[in-house]
Amino acid sequence: MSLMKQRVKTAVVILNWNGKLFLEKFLPSVTQSMIEDSELWVADNASSDDSIDFLQREYPNIKTLKMKENTGFAGGYNIALKQIDAEYYVLLNSDIEVDPNWLKPLVEFMDSYPDYHASQPKIRSYSDRDHFEYAGASGGHIDYLGFPFCRGRLFSHTEKDDGQYNDIQDVFWATGAAMMVRSEVYHQLGGLDDQFFAHMEEIDFCWRVWSNNGKIAVVPQSEVFHVGGGSLPKQSSKKTYLNFRNNHYLIYKNYPKYLQKSIFRKRWYFDMIAAVKFAMAGHFGDFKAVFKARRHFKQNKSKLMHSGAKELPDIIYKNSIVRDFYLRSKKKFSDLDQSLFS
Repeated sequence: MSLMKQRVKTAVVILNWNGKLFLEKFLPSVTQSMIEDSELWVADNASSDDSIDFLQREYPNIKTLKMKENTGFAGGYNIALKQIDAEYYVLLNSDIEVDPNWLKPLVEFMDSYPDYHASQPKIRSYSDRDHFEYAGASGGHIDYLGFPFCRGRLFSHTEKDDGQYNDIQDVFWATGAAMMVRSEVYHQLGGLDDQFFAHMEEIDFCWRVWSNNGKIAVVPQSEVFHVGGGSLPKQSSKKTYLNFRNNHYLIYKNYPKYLQKSIFRKRWYFDMIAAVKFAMAGHFGDFKAVFKARRHFKQNKSKLMHSGAKELPDIIYKNSIVRDFYLRSKKKFSDLDQSLFS
């Protein structure tokens, strides 16, 4: 499909890979939620199912892009968004059900606060609807060792949503499952790093936003429900591999160089503890994935471009979330010392 001739304000872009069943289930909520001066796109990442046939048959008015090969989450969006002209992009997973009024609060927030370059809605679980969902919850954060977590989710522990995180807040990262971003910023920063392929590429992008004087917020007045595990199951050695490898990519690209030796030394111990835990639980695929990830990071790090950052963004959590969670029994975001985020 050719480039749009007239810019719209908001383009909601779903990146699809073999997700016909998700499209069938969740497109109705998305199409019914579209607002004035917005358009819905589906970018197909070389699916082998009948996603495209389904879209052409059931949703002929939805704009579609078809990629020749699967270049992952990062590469797929980079290719697609170069062909879409809008002021705001919304990266939206195919396995998300949206609230009827989810889009307008995001647009209004971004319109009102031009120094914010990206934002996300509150994300609750589709299957356990009164709980936050793992991939984003009510906004993402990261600790000084590079471990990501969320308002409403520490490691695998997700909190019940009782409205405790309903305030608009600055967050370190917005989830790629449902992220609104200014198109100009997206392209100026080079988009998502396709060397990540999938997982944590949005954290890397958001780190670049903060390093370039932008801000990111969660807007909980917007709400969506996420299935999760749509591309890779939650228990997957491939996902373990990507998470460990990409987390090292993240540190190498964005940490000031004078801190990296110390950080990687500490991370070696944490990686070994994780590998032992996997082995003791009988998850030998995950055990091997940790070492494969470390090996491939060392092989590929020369291809990564350092951001040039001289200092860490102030919003990074100044403590260890691993110690807080496992040794100090802090299971909720609200248990953390909030003064350590500034």
